[in-house]
Amino acid sequence: MKHEIIIIRYSEIALKAKYTRRIFENVLINNIKNALKTKNIIYEIKKQRGRIYVYTKNIKTTLKILQKIFGIKTISPAVKTKSEINLIAENALKILKEKIKENESFALRVTREGKHEYTSQDVAIHVGDIIVKNTKAKVNLTKPDHTLYIEIRGENAFLFEEKIPCQGGLPLGTQGEVLTIAEKKESILAAWYLMRRGCNIIFITTNKTIKKTLEKFLKKWFIKPEIIYIENNKKLNETIKETISEKQCEAIATGQTINDENLINNTKQLKKQFKLPILQPLIAMSNDEIQQKSKEIGLIKWI
Repeated sequence: MKHEIIIIRYSEIALKAKYTRRIFENVLINNIKNALKTKNIIYEIKKQRGRIYVYTKNIKTTLKILQKIFGIKTISPAVKTKSEINLIAENALKILKEKIKENESFALRVTREGKHEYTSQDVAIHVGDIIVKNTKAKVNLTKPDHTLYIEIRGENAFLFEEKIPCQGGLPLGTQGEVLTIAEKKESILAAWYLMRRGCNIIFITTNKTIKKTLEKFLKKWFIKPEIIYIENNKKLNETIKETISEKQCEAIATGQTINDENLINNTKQLKKQFKLPILQPLIAMSNDEIQQKSKEIGLIKWI
């Protein structure tokens, strides 16, 4: 059965107060729109408490894009129907009848929000009975061959088979401005961690290779931060001070780790020169952990 909608879930945003949550949701939606436009995806976005829905015919490409947007916890390609129990059963049967083979089992995971004439258990029993009668499959709630999620929200119901994990964190742009001194490639990973926490990053580098790496890597994450390239290394400190003042940066980030020589002295010097907190996301990571994470996010080819 063809999917027609993608359900987007978030976690940390839901913990915010109502006013803040609304702001964060709007930032996240704007980030989603900007990312989809880069691939010329035709879409429609709708919002409901705790959920964002993307309607599109290009499900496959959209799923890949959404997995790289900070602030999203999980996504699910789904089928939408009305919350009438018979319509739910009809669509559930269509989905599983195409998937279940002889001697395979299934399970239904039903959640419900809103007022209905039935309970979640009623839906599971009614829909399960219809699937058993039409497919001869067995119900197995612990280790099923197929799992169908039924999410009932108000007058609509959404049916899906998977919850695809995404990056989590906070939407990019919901936190402050952070200046990243990108003099080595590990700095890009450090900045990635901070962007995942919602920080806007301004990069400063004197390394042309790093600049090219940044541009290639960030494009794959649908991020367009400011990159300041300085040809004259002697002007680095001056440019940092000007940028901090102009952009109202609240912290400086580096890619230093515990294995770096002169770590403490370098950190003290940065604090003394620029009077800002120094963020070091990689400080406790081993080289193996840095390599593993770099591989995971697609940076390994450059580190």
